[in-house]
Amino acid sequence: MTVLPLVKYPDPRLSQPCDAVTTFDDELSRFAHDLLDTMRAAPGVGITAAHVGVLQRLVVLELSAEMGPRFYVNPELLDASAQIMRHMEGSVSMPGATEEVERPRRIRFRYQDLKGEAHEEEAQDFYAICMQHEIDQLDGIFWLKRLSRLKRDRVIRKWEKGKS
Repeated sequence: MTVLPLVKYPDPRLSQPCDAVTTFDDELSRFAHDLLDTMRAAPGVGITAAHVGVLQRLVVLELSAEMGPRFYVNPELLDASAQIMRHMEGSVSMPGATEEVERPRRIRFRYQDLKGEAHEEEAQDFYAICMQHEIDQLDGIFWLKRLSRLKRDRVIRKWEKGKS
């Protein structure tokens, strides 16, 4: 497998919606496993194809050793609870930058696996937060857009200062 180069904030590709995956073949599977290697090397718990500059709807999550790596093709939210939770978020495309984001505590979503088979799932707490974060990225919503302008500006200033 291969560790791919990450797209870094403020690359405009991080603000572009991704296209649906339509071909489910060995190439998709290889790419998904390269994304997994890239995420682990970053390090991170989630990554999308957009994080390496490929504007396709593909997500990889590895939230725990028990859960193992999971691959989600063309994921979309179906429903979200009214109950909100806060969690620290960041991005492999903006290493070291984090801030608290509010999101629904529970979601229902659908996706396809690497073979193209459709699935529907419910997620809550950390799993729900991560899935929403990555689906946002696929929709062209970089996590900073979920912050107030004041918090967003502060995170960007701090991150830019740390880069030099």
